[in-house]
Amino acid sequence: MLLAIVEGTATSTIRHATLRGWKLLVVQPVDASGSPEGEPLLAIDMLGAGHGCCVVISNDGKGTREMVKSDTTPLRWSVVGLVD
Repeated sequence: MLLAIVEGTATSTIRHATLRGWKLLVVQPVDASGSPEGEPLLAIDMLGAGHGCCVVISNDGKGTREMVKSDTTPLRWSVVGLVD
């Protein structure tokens, strides 16, 4: 699990069937002090995070597959918490 800041949303005209109906966020992982760490990632969101929100993301592929109810989803990252 990582802390990340939501940079924005991703839009696509064509999506993998398992991602239809899911909000896709571009998130920037950050360290404990809030400094960017690594490259931005694409994550699905079911919690309603918006631009600038601090979120907890997980790369638990099994958890993401269970969330979208498919073993063939290409996405690995998901938002699992909102930081107050």
